[in-house]
Amino acid sequence: MAAAAFLCARAAAPALLPPSRRLHCRLLASRVAAAAALSSSSGEGDGGVEFQGKVGFLGLGIMGAPMASNLIKAGCDVTVWNRTKSKCDPLLSLGAKYEPSPAEVASSCDVTFAMLADPQSAAEVACGADGAAEGLAPGKGYVDVSTVDGATSKLIGERITSTGASFLEAPVSGSKKPAEDGLLIFLTAGDESLYKRVAPLLDVMGKSRFYLGDVGNGAAMKLVVNMVMGSMMVSFSEGLLLSEKVGLDPNTLVEVISQGAISAPMFSLKGPSMVKAAYPTAFPLKHQQKDLRLALALAESVSQSIPTVAAANELYKAAKSLGLADHDFSAVIEALKAKAHSSQQ
Repeated sequence: MAAAAFLCARAAAPALLPPSRRLHCRLLASRVAAAAALSSSSGEGDGGVEFQGKVGFLGLGIMGAPMASNLIKAGCDVTVWNRTKSKCDPLLSLGAKYEPSPAEVASSCDVTFAMLADPQSAAEVACGADGAAEGLAPGKGYVDVSTVDGATSKLIGERITSTGASFLEAPVSGSKKPAEDGLLIFLTAGDESLYKRVAPLLDVMGKSRFYLGDVGNGAAMKLVVNMVMGSMMVSFSEGLLLSEKVGLDPNTLVEVISQGAISAPMFSLKGPSMVKAAYPTAFPLKHQQKDLRLALALAESVSQSIPTVAAANELYKAAKSLGLADHDFSAVIEALKAKAHSSQQ
């Protein structure tokens, strides 16, 4: 299996490489042990996979920008695009190239990644006018790391493969900090040969990866993970407010939880700022509510009841109505505060 970072000839001696030469990224030996442990736990074994080629990256928001940055810092030849071009500037300063449309990025690169905010954006960037599909051809690959529903992922996959290119869905579990630290979890499905081909790139951006079979399975797994996360945050919010209401210190509650069986990094990370009513955005609340909505539709499609998620979704919708859509999803606690306040009047 591939290790998690690259040692590139270009990075070591950029002046010696002719511009036309493809980037040849080699894996850093310092992370082989970590990769071996991952291989053992996931049943993967890529046998020292290397990646050759140019990498495209579409969508440079909270998640996409640090993911692309990690590829550039690892020495990869990266070309970027974003609807708001100014968001490309920090990456251009790191050495990235720029193309003015998804089609031109895909045409100039061997593999193109896409990290878009929602199903509509993901479909438009892949399949719309000047979309990535218009620049794809046999031998190229397209990896969509956006969080979308299975139907949208399959739609994108069909359009991509109609060009002769390969498609992999690879939504990520993790938010801003894991993206910055290269500690995301990739939930992949689709073309297995493309999965093996881009494994070294996934290992630069993430700490683990899972291959789940047919397109749609990655999207479904991500929605299940995010629906659990969203419901956990609501329950945690209720606990913080109740502890304070009965005269306990909510900071102590955070500490108690962190030492017990229900400990979760999310609680320890978010709790202290939530007590201060501060919600620095790592995962926007509007995206959490979108994922709950998609999870509810997924459950409906198989007649599975998920009442806890349905109730949580209503609270996130209420938080959005309070103007908190672009705050971190932990701001859902404000919807509970508002509800308590209105009941007292």
